[in-house]
Amino acid sequence: MLLAVDVGNTQTVFGVFAGDRLAERWRVATEAERTADEIGALVDRLLELRELDFDDLGGVCLSSTVPPLVREYGSFAERYAGARLLVVGPGTKTGIPVLYDNPHEVGPDRIVNAVAARERYGAPSIVVDFGTSTNFDAVSRGGEYVGGVLAPGIEISMDALFARAARLVKVDFVEPPEVIGKTTVGGLQSGLVYGFAGQVDGIVRRMRSELGEDARVIATGGLASLISPHSETIELVDPDLTLEGLRLIWERNA
Repeated sequence: MLLAVDVGNTQTVFGVFAGDRLAERWRVATEAERTADEIGALVDRLLELRELDFDDLGGVCLSSTVPPLVREYGSFAERYAGARLLVVGPGTKTGIPVLYDNPHEVGPDRIVNAVAARERYGAPSIVVDFGTSTNFDAVSRGGEYVGGVLAPGIEISMDALFARAARLVKVDFVEPPEVIGKTTVGGLQSGLVYGFAGQVDGIVRRMRSELGEDARVIATGGLASLISPHSETIELVDPDLTLEGLRLIWERNA
């Protein structure tokens, strides 16, 4: 079995694959100071939920936007999983050309998403990943990764608003009952949902004008299911897109 790990700045997603089937997935908070021992204890508890243990793992494939954790996951893979670790980064065989001025600048999660989008949905395609930042990544008609757009993420944008406006309080990230809010909470929720949906549509339309109007738009990330129903351009939500990309890259480097 393969343990796929997507370490983001805010959250980490674990997935266990049995062959090409995703058997289980878990989402936890990312802690940049987490040690290999803590990772081992956490993964052990998660595996127990599925009556699995470290002996069932044949490999670990890692994408991390938090550099200090790469070393800790390396120690975890060696000491606890006893399995080979593949870290997605420069030099990794991904199967997708990266047409970026400096490929070393591209976050590994963005390449992983592009690999999965091309494989599962074809090209051209656009991935909208709702994470710490909202990433828009483009796969050309020829199947190359050609770049994208980076925008402030939903949660950090709202946190900045609450921090700067003393009269505003944090609200639940849910769909409001109507667009025109009759309360401060309703107004904030409306701005959150419809504001970010409008941002997505505006950026996607401009990307399609360069990439091709037939480019499919796939959303992923923790808040994709909240924003996508109110977007005119997002066609489908794939919450496991990054994990699937890690599996594909693992197979290409096995």
